[in-house]
Amino acid sequence: MGWDRFELLGKLTQTACQSSVGRRTSGSAHCRLPPLLSVWKEAILEPNIKPCWKPTDTNLGRIHDLRIDKMYDEPVSPETAVAEFLEMKAPEVSDATIQNLRYRLKEFRRWTDDVGLDDMRELAGRQCEQFKLARSSSGLAPITMRHHMRTFRQFVRWCGVVGYCRRDLHEYVRVPSVKKEDRRRSDALSYERANRIKSFLAKLEYSSRQHIIFALLWHTGMRTGSARALDVSDVKHADDGTMYLAVRHRPDTKTPLKLGAEGDRNVTIGDPSLASAIDDWIAHKRPSVEDDYGREPLLATDEGRASTSTLRIDIYRATQPCMIDDCPHGEDPETCDHVGYVEPGGCPSAVGPHAIRRSAITATLNQGVPKEIVSERASVNVDTLTEHYDVRTKEQSRTTRQEYVEDLRF
Repeated sequence: MGWDRFELLGKLTQTACQSSVGRRTSGSAHCRLPPLLSVWKEAILEPNIKPCWKPTDTNLGRIHDLRIDKMYDEPVSPETAVAEFLEMKAPEVSDATIQNLRYRLKEFRRWTDDVGLDDMRELAGRQCEQFKLARSSSGLAPITMRHHMRTFRQFVRWCGVVGYCRRDLHEYVRVPSVKKEDRRRSDALSYERANRIKSFLAKLEYSSRQHIIFALLWHTGMRTGSARALDVSDVKHADDGTMYLAVRHRPDTKTPLKLGAEGDRNVTIGDPSLASAIDDWIAHKRPSVEDDYGREPLLATDEGRASTSTLRIDIYRATQPCMIDDCPHGEDPETCDHVGYVEPGGCPSAVGPHAIRRSAITATLNQGVPKEIVSERASVNVDTLTEHYDVRTKEQSRTTRQEYVEDLRF
């Protein structure tokens, strides 16, 4: 256990000692430490406390007496533990993060069903390692495996704090390290293919929701959550007639941005054909609906604001290769289960919204737009952009920089 948890306990212990100065035992101040047990629990729950002192051998023994190592007397199912963990996290993180946590821990619940573990008190280091091996053998990419195990470790740590398992069990959960070259996802959309899809949609699905969401993500590189958060009133025009979108964080009406208010920005629509398609969508094809809060969503269905899964399906369908070419997998589009609305994400060559975002950011960088500009436009810091989104080759990066340095004469 690191010393970073002791600051609050240290300060309150000192206060308790000072208040008990009148009570002497063997010539030293006698501190009543047991009443601080609840404070110690709060200190454990706060992992970001900075150190102010380190316990000596003497007071370390007293602190050990304060640790709440006793587990619950009644069985606690993995399902209950996961549900309570997500409920605890919900006020602290975005809806998208909760969805990711729920998905990763769903695999833990499935594993406990497979091995017959129905009481969290029975979870031990051996089982944690077995779960890790099970996830590793499922073919996860290295970076995905790391994300899954970090979530699992965080969950086990919380379970230890509330008494659902051993307090120190999380220390036995090994999170794999990942090489820098493995930190980027490989799914992407080439510049040529993206533009062919956009042209196809502009001709045969003009100003449909599918056309708008694909073209919008490709042109701006924004997250699906940001696009989903847009209202009709967020479509604005500058004095020179240029369209821009006012992306805003509105958590009270269920459209938060991943970065919160820091993600607020105005995004220029520099493609006149896309601007016209958005105007036509609003004027002629967008369902005339409001969401549950009286807002008019830009990306709407007949029921209200389009869900994230609905927009994801739109992207999967748009990127199925048989939309513009012959099937590379030898399937007949008339009989293929993945065409249309049936399992749209099952096509091996279709990609999701995040691949569009990553590909769009790379394409923008290849056009010579500085990283700082792309960072603001796509709401991602430069370091993250470089590590996870910039998939240009070294030669592509060099040629992009060339126009900035070719006139240097010193």
